[in-house]
Amino acid sequence: MRGINDDQAPELLRWTIERGYELRFIEQMPLDAQHGWSRTGMVTAEEIFEHLEREFVLKPVDEPRGSAPAELFLVDGGPATVGVIASVTRPFCGDCDRVRLTADGQVRNCLFAREESDLRAALRSGASDEDLADRWVVAMRGKRAGHGIDDPSFLQPDRPMSAIGG
Repeated sequence: MRGINDDQAPELLRWTIERGYELRFIEQMPLDAQHGWSRTGMVTAEEIFEHLEREFVLKPVDEPRGSAPAELFLVDGGPATVGVIASVTRPFCGDCDRVRLTADGQVRNCLFAREESDLRAALRSGASDEDLADRWVVAMRGKRAGHGIDDPSFLQPDRPMSAIGG
């Protein structure tokens, strides 16, 4: 959330580098239980970079991100890296291959999906492996091209991250 620790990013990065850890910053996403998320209160990737680049030189790594959510940057020429996951301001939906199976047996083809596909009921009713595979394929075919967080009509998923299993 804005103002709490956004200006402490360089100090945190330095601390992790000194200890050999890899740090990832993630933009706050609209997956809170209170449904109180507001883009105006979130620290964007650009703001994260602005804070970090006051003390460090960041250069994108030469390897493509692929389906990973974090963009990686060499810190001061490397070997240390820092990652930024900017799913709100720099969505990577076109490269995403992630799917979630929730603890209660629901398949989510996107973290921000409002629909889920129920595998638990099928499993409990004795569905065959082929039937389960067909259900999985149907769930994946329903994956949208993007989550639309920047669209004014975006509706936050009913379940918060803690109930989804992110």
